[in-house]
Amino acid sequence: MGILEKIAEIEREISRTQKNKATEYHLGLLKAKLAKYRAQLLEPSKSAGAKGEGFDVMKSGDARVALIGFPSVGKSTFLSLMTSTESEAASYEFTTLTCIPGVIQYKGANIQLLDLPGIIEGAAQGKGRGRQVIAVARTADVVIMMLDATKGDVQRELLEKELESVGIRLNCPKPNIYFKPKKGGGLSYNSMVPLTHCPEKLVQLILHEYKIFNAEVLFREDSTPDEFIDVIVGNRVYMPCLYVYNKVDQISIEEVDRLAHRPNSVVISCGMKLNLDYLLEQLWEDLALICIYTKKRGGKLFFWSSIYSNLRCFHPMTKIHRTLASQFKYALVWGTSTKYSPQRVGLTHIMEHEDVIQIVKK
Repeated sequence: MGILEKIAEIEREISRTQKNKATEYHLGLLKAKLAKYRAQLLEPSKSAGAKGEGFDVMKSGDARVALIGFPSVGKSTFLSLMTSTESEAASYEFTTLTCIPGVIQYKGANIQLLDLPGIIEGAAQGKGRGRQVIAVARTADVVIMMLDATKGDVQRELLEKELESVGIRLNCPKPNIYFKPKKGGGLSYNSMVPLTHCPEKLVQLILHEYKIFNAEVLFREDSTPDEFIDVIVGNRVYMPCLYVYNKVDQISIEEVDRLAHRPNSVVISCGMKLNLDYLLEQLWEDLALICIYTKKRGGKLFFWSSIYSNLRCFHPMTKIHRTLASQFKYALVWGTSTKYSPQRVGLTHIMEHEDVIQIVKK
């Protein structure tokens, strides 16, 4: 029996198993096996295939945004409207066959926008170049899921299922679980909150499925077995996702109002150029970019140049030059992130919007 058949069999067993207190251990084991088989499916083949055209593009700009959606939902038209790049758009499916990059210039920042080929159901198993599309999406800072407003919620559910099966978690925080395998000593199981989903026996069964018999586990929140499996696997990607419903000019105003009030959702019309400015504002908010000004050493305080960087993993040294971090001695910072101006800080200092930094080398 192949991996695909095993995955399908486990999914059928999960769907027909009644969820209650008596079956939680059985379901937890099934989910652990399912995650293990899916990880094996995503591993690259050892046999070398024929070389083809490159799919990924080099990361550039201050942030990367990936456009994901089914064929003929308006991704290429959206790229042509938002950037100076012309992407071929037509009335037939699979017009775009490779990754086409563009750049959105917004509030002084350069945001790389990738128009990916349309994916179909079963993309996680490799159908329709699905693995390449999803691999590029894992490198993005934000995913824009382009949906056809005339198709209802069917496309959204299918795309979420495909992305979740390859380890992409949309609009959810990373589980607050400490996990560390050990060489001996058995299982050390502790929790800081009362647990309702992951008792010690279930945790032990899941770890045994992954051939882990000695580990230290600390739950800092009431997590589910799925979240614990994600921590064990360790290759999950947590990123914000913006659900963009295109072609809203073809549906009723009541349906538009329903879609617009859903969380993390924006309604637009590329054909009539409706609501594109609001989409840019929401995208900027999800990217959480901040502007940092750099100052030359000596002289008066003035704005010399600016660096846009992501607030979640800010490291100004690499934005200026990749070798500067090794020569870094200290920095002087003016702005709201300091107690007084200027304040002498190190590499671990967290910058805030419109701070000014002066770097001193060794």
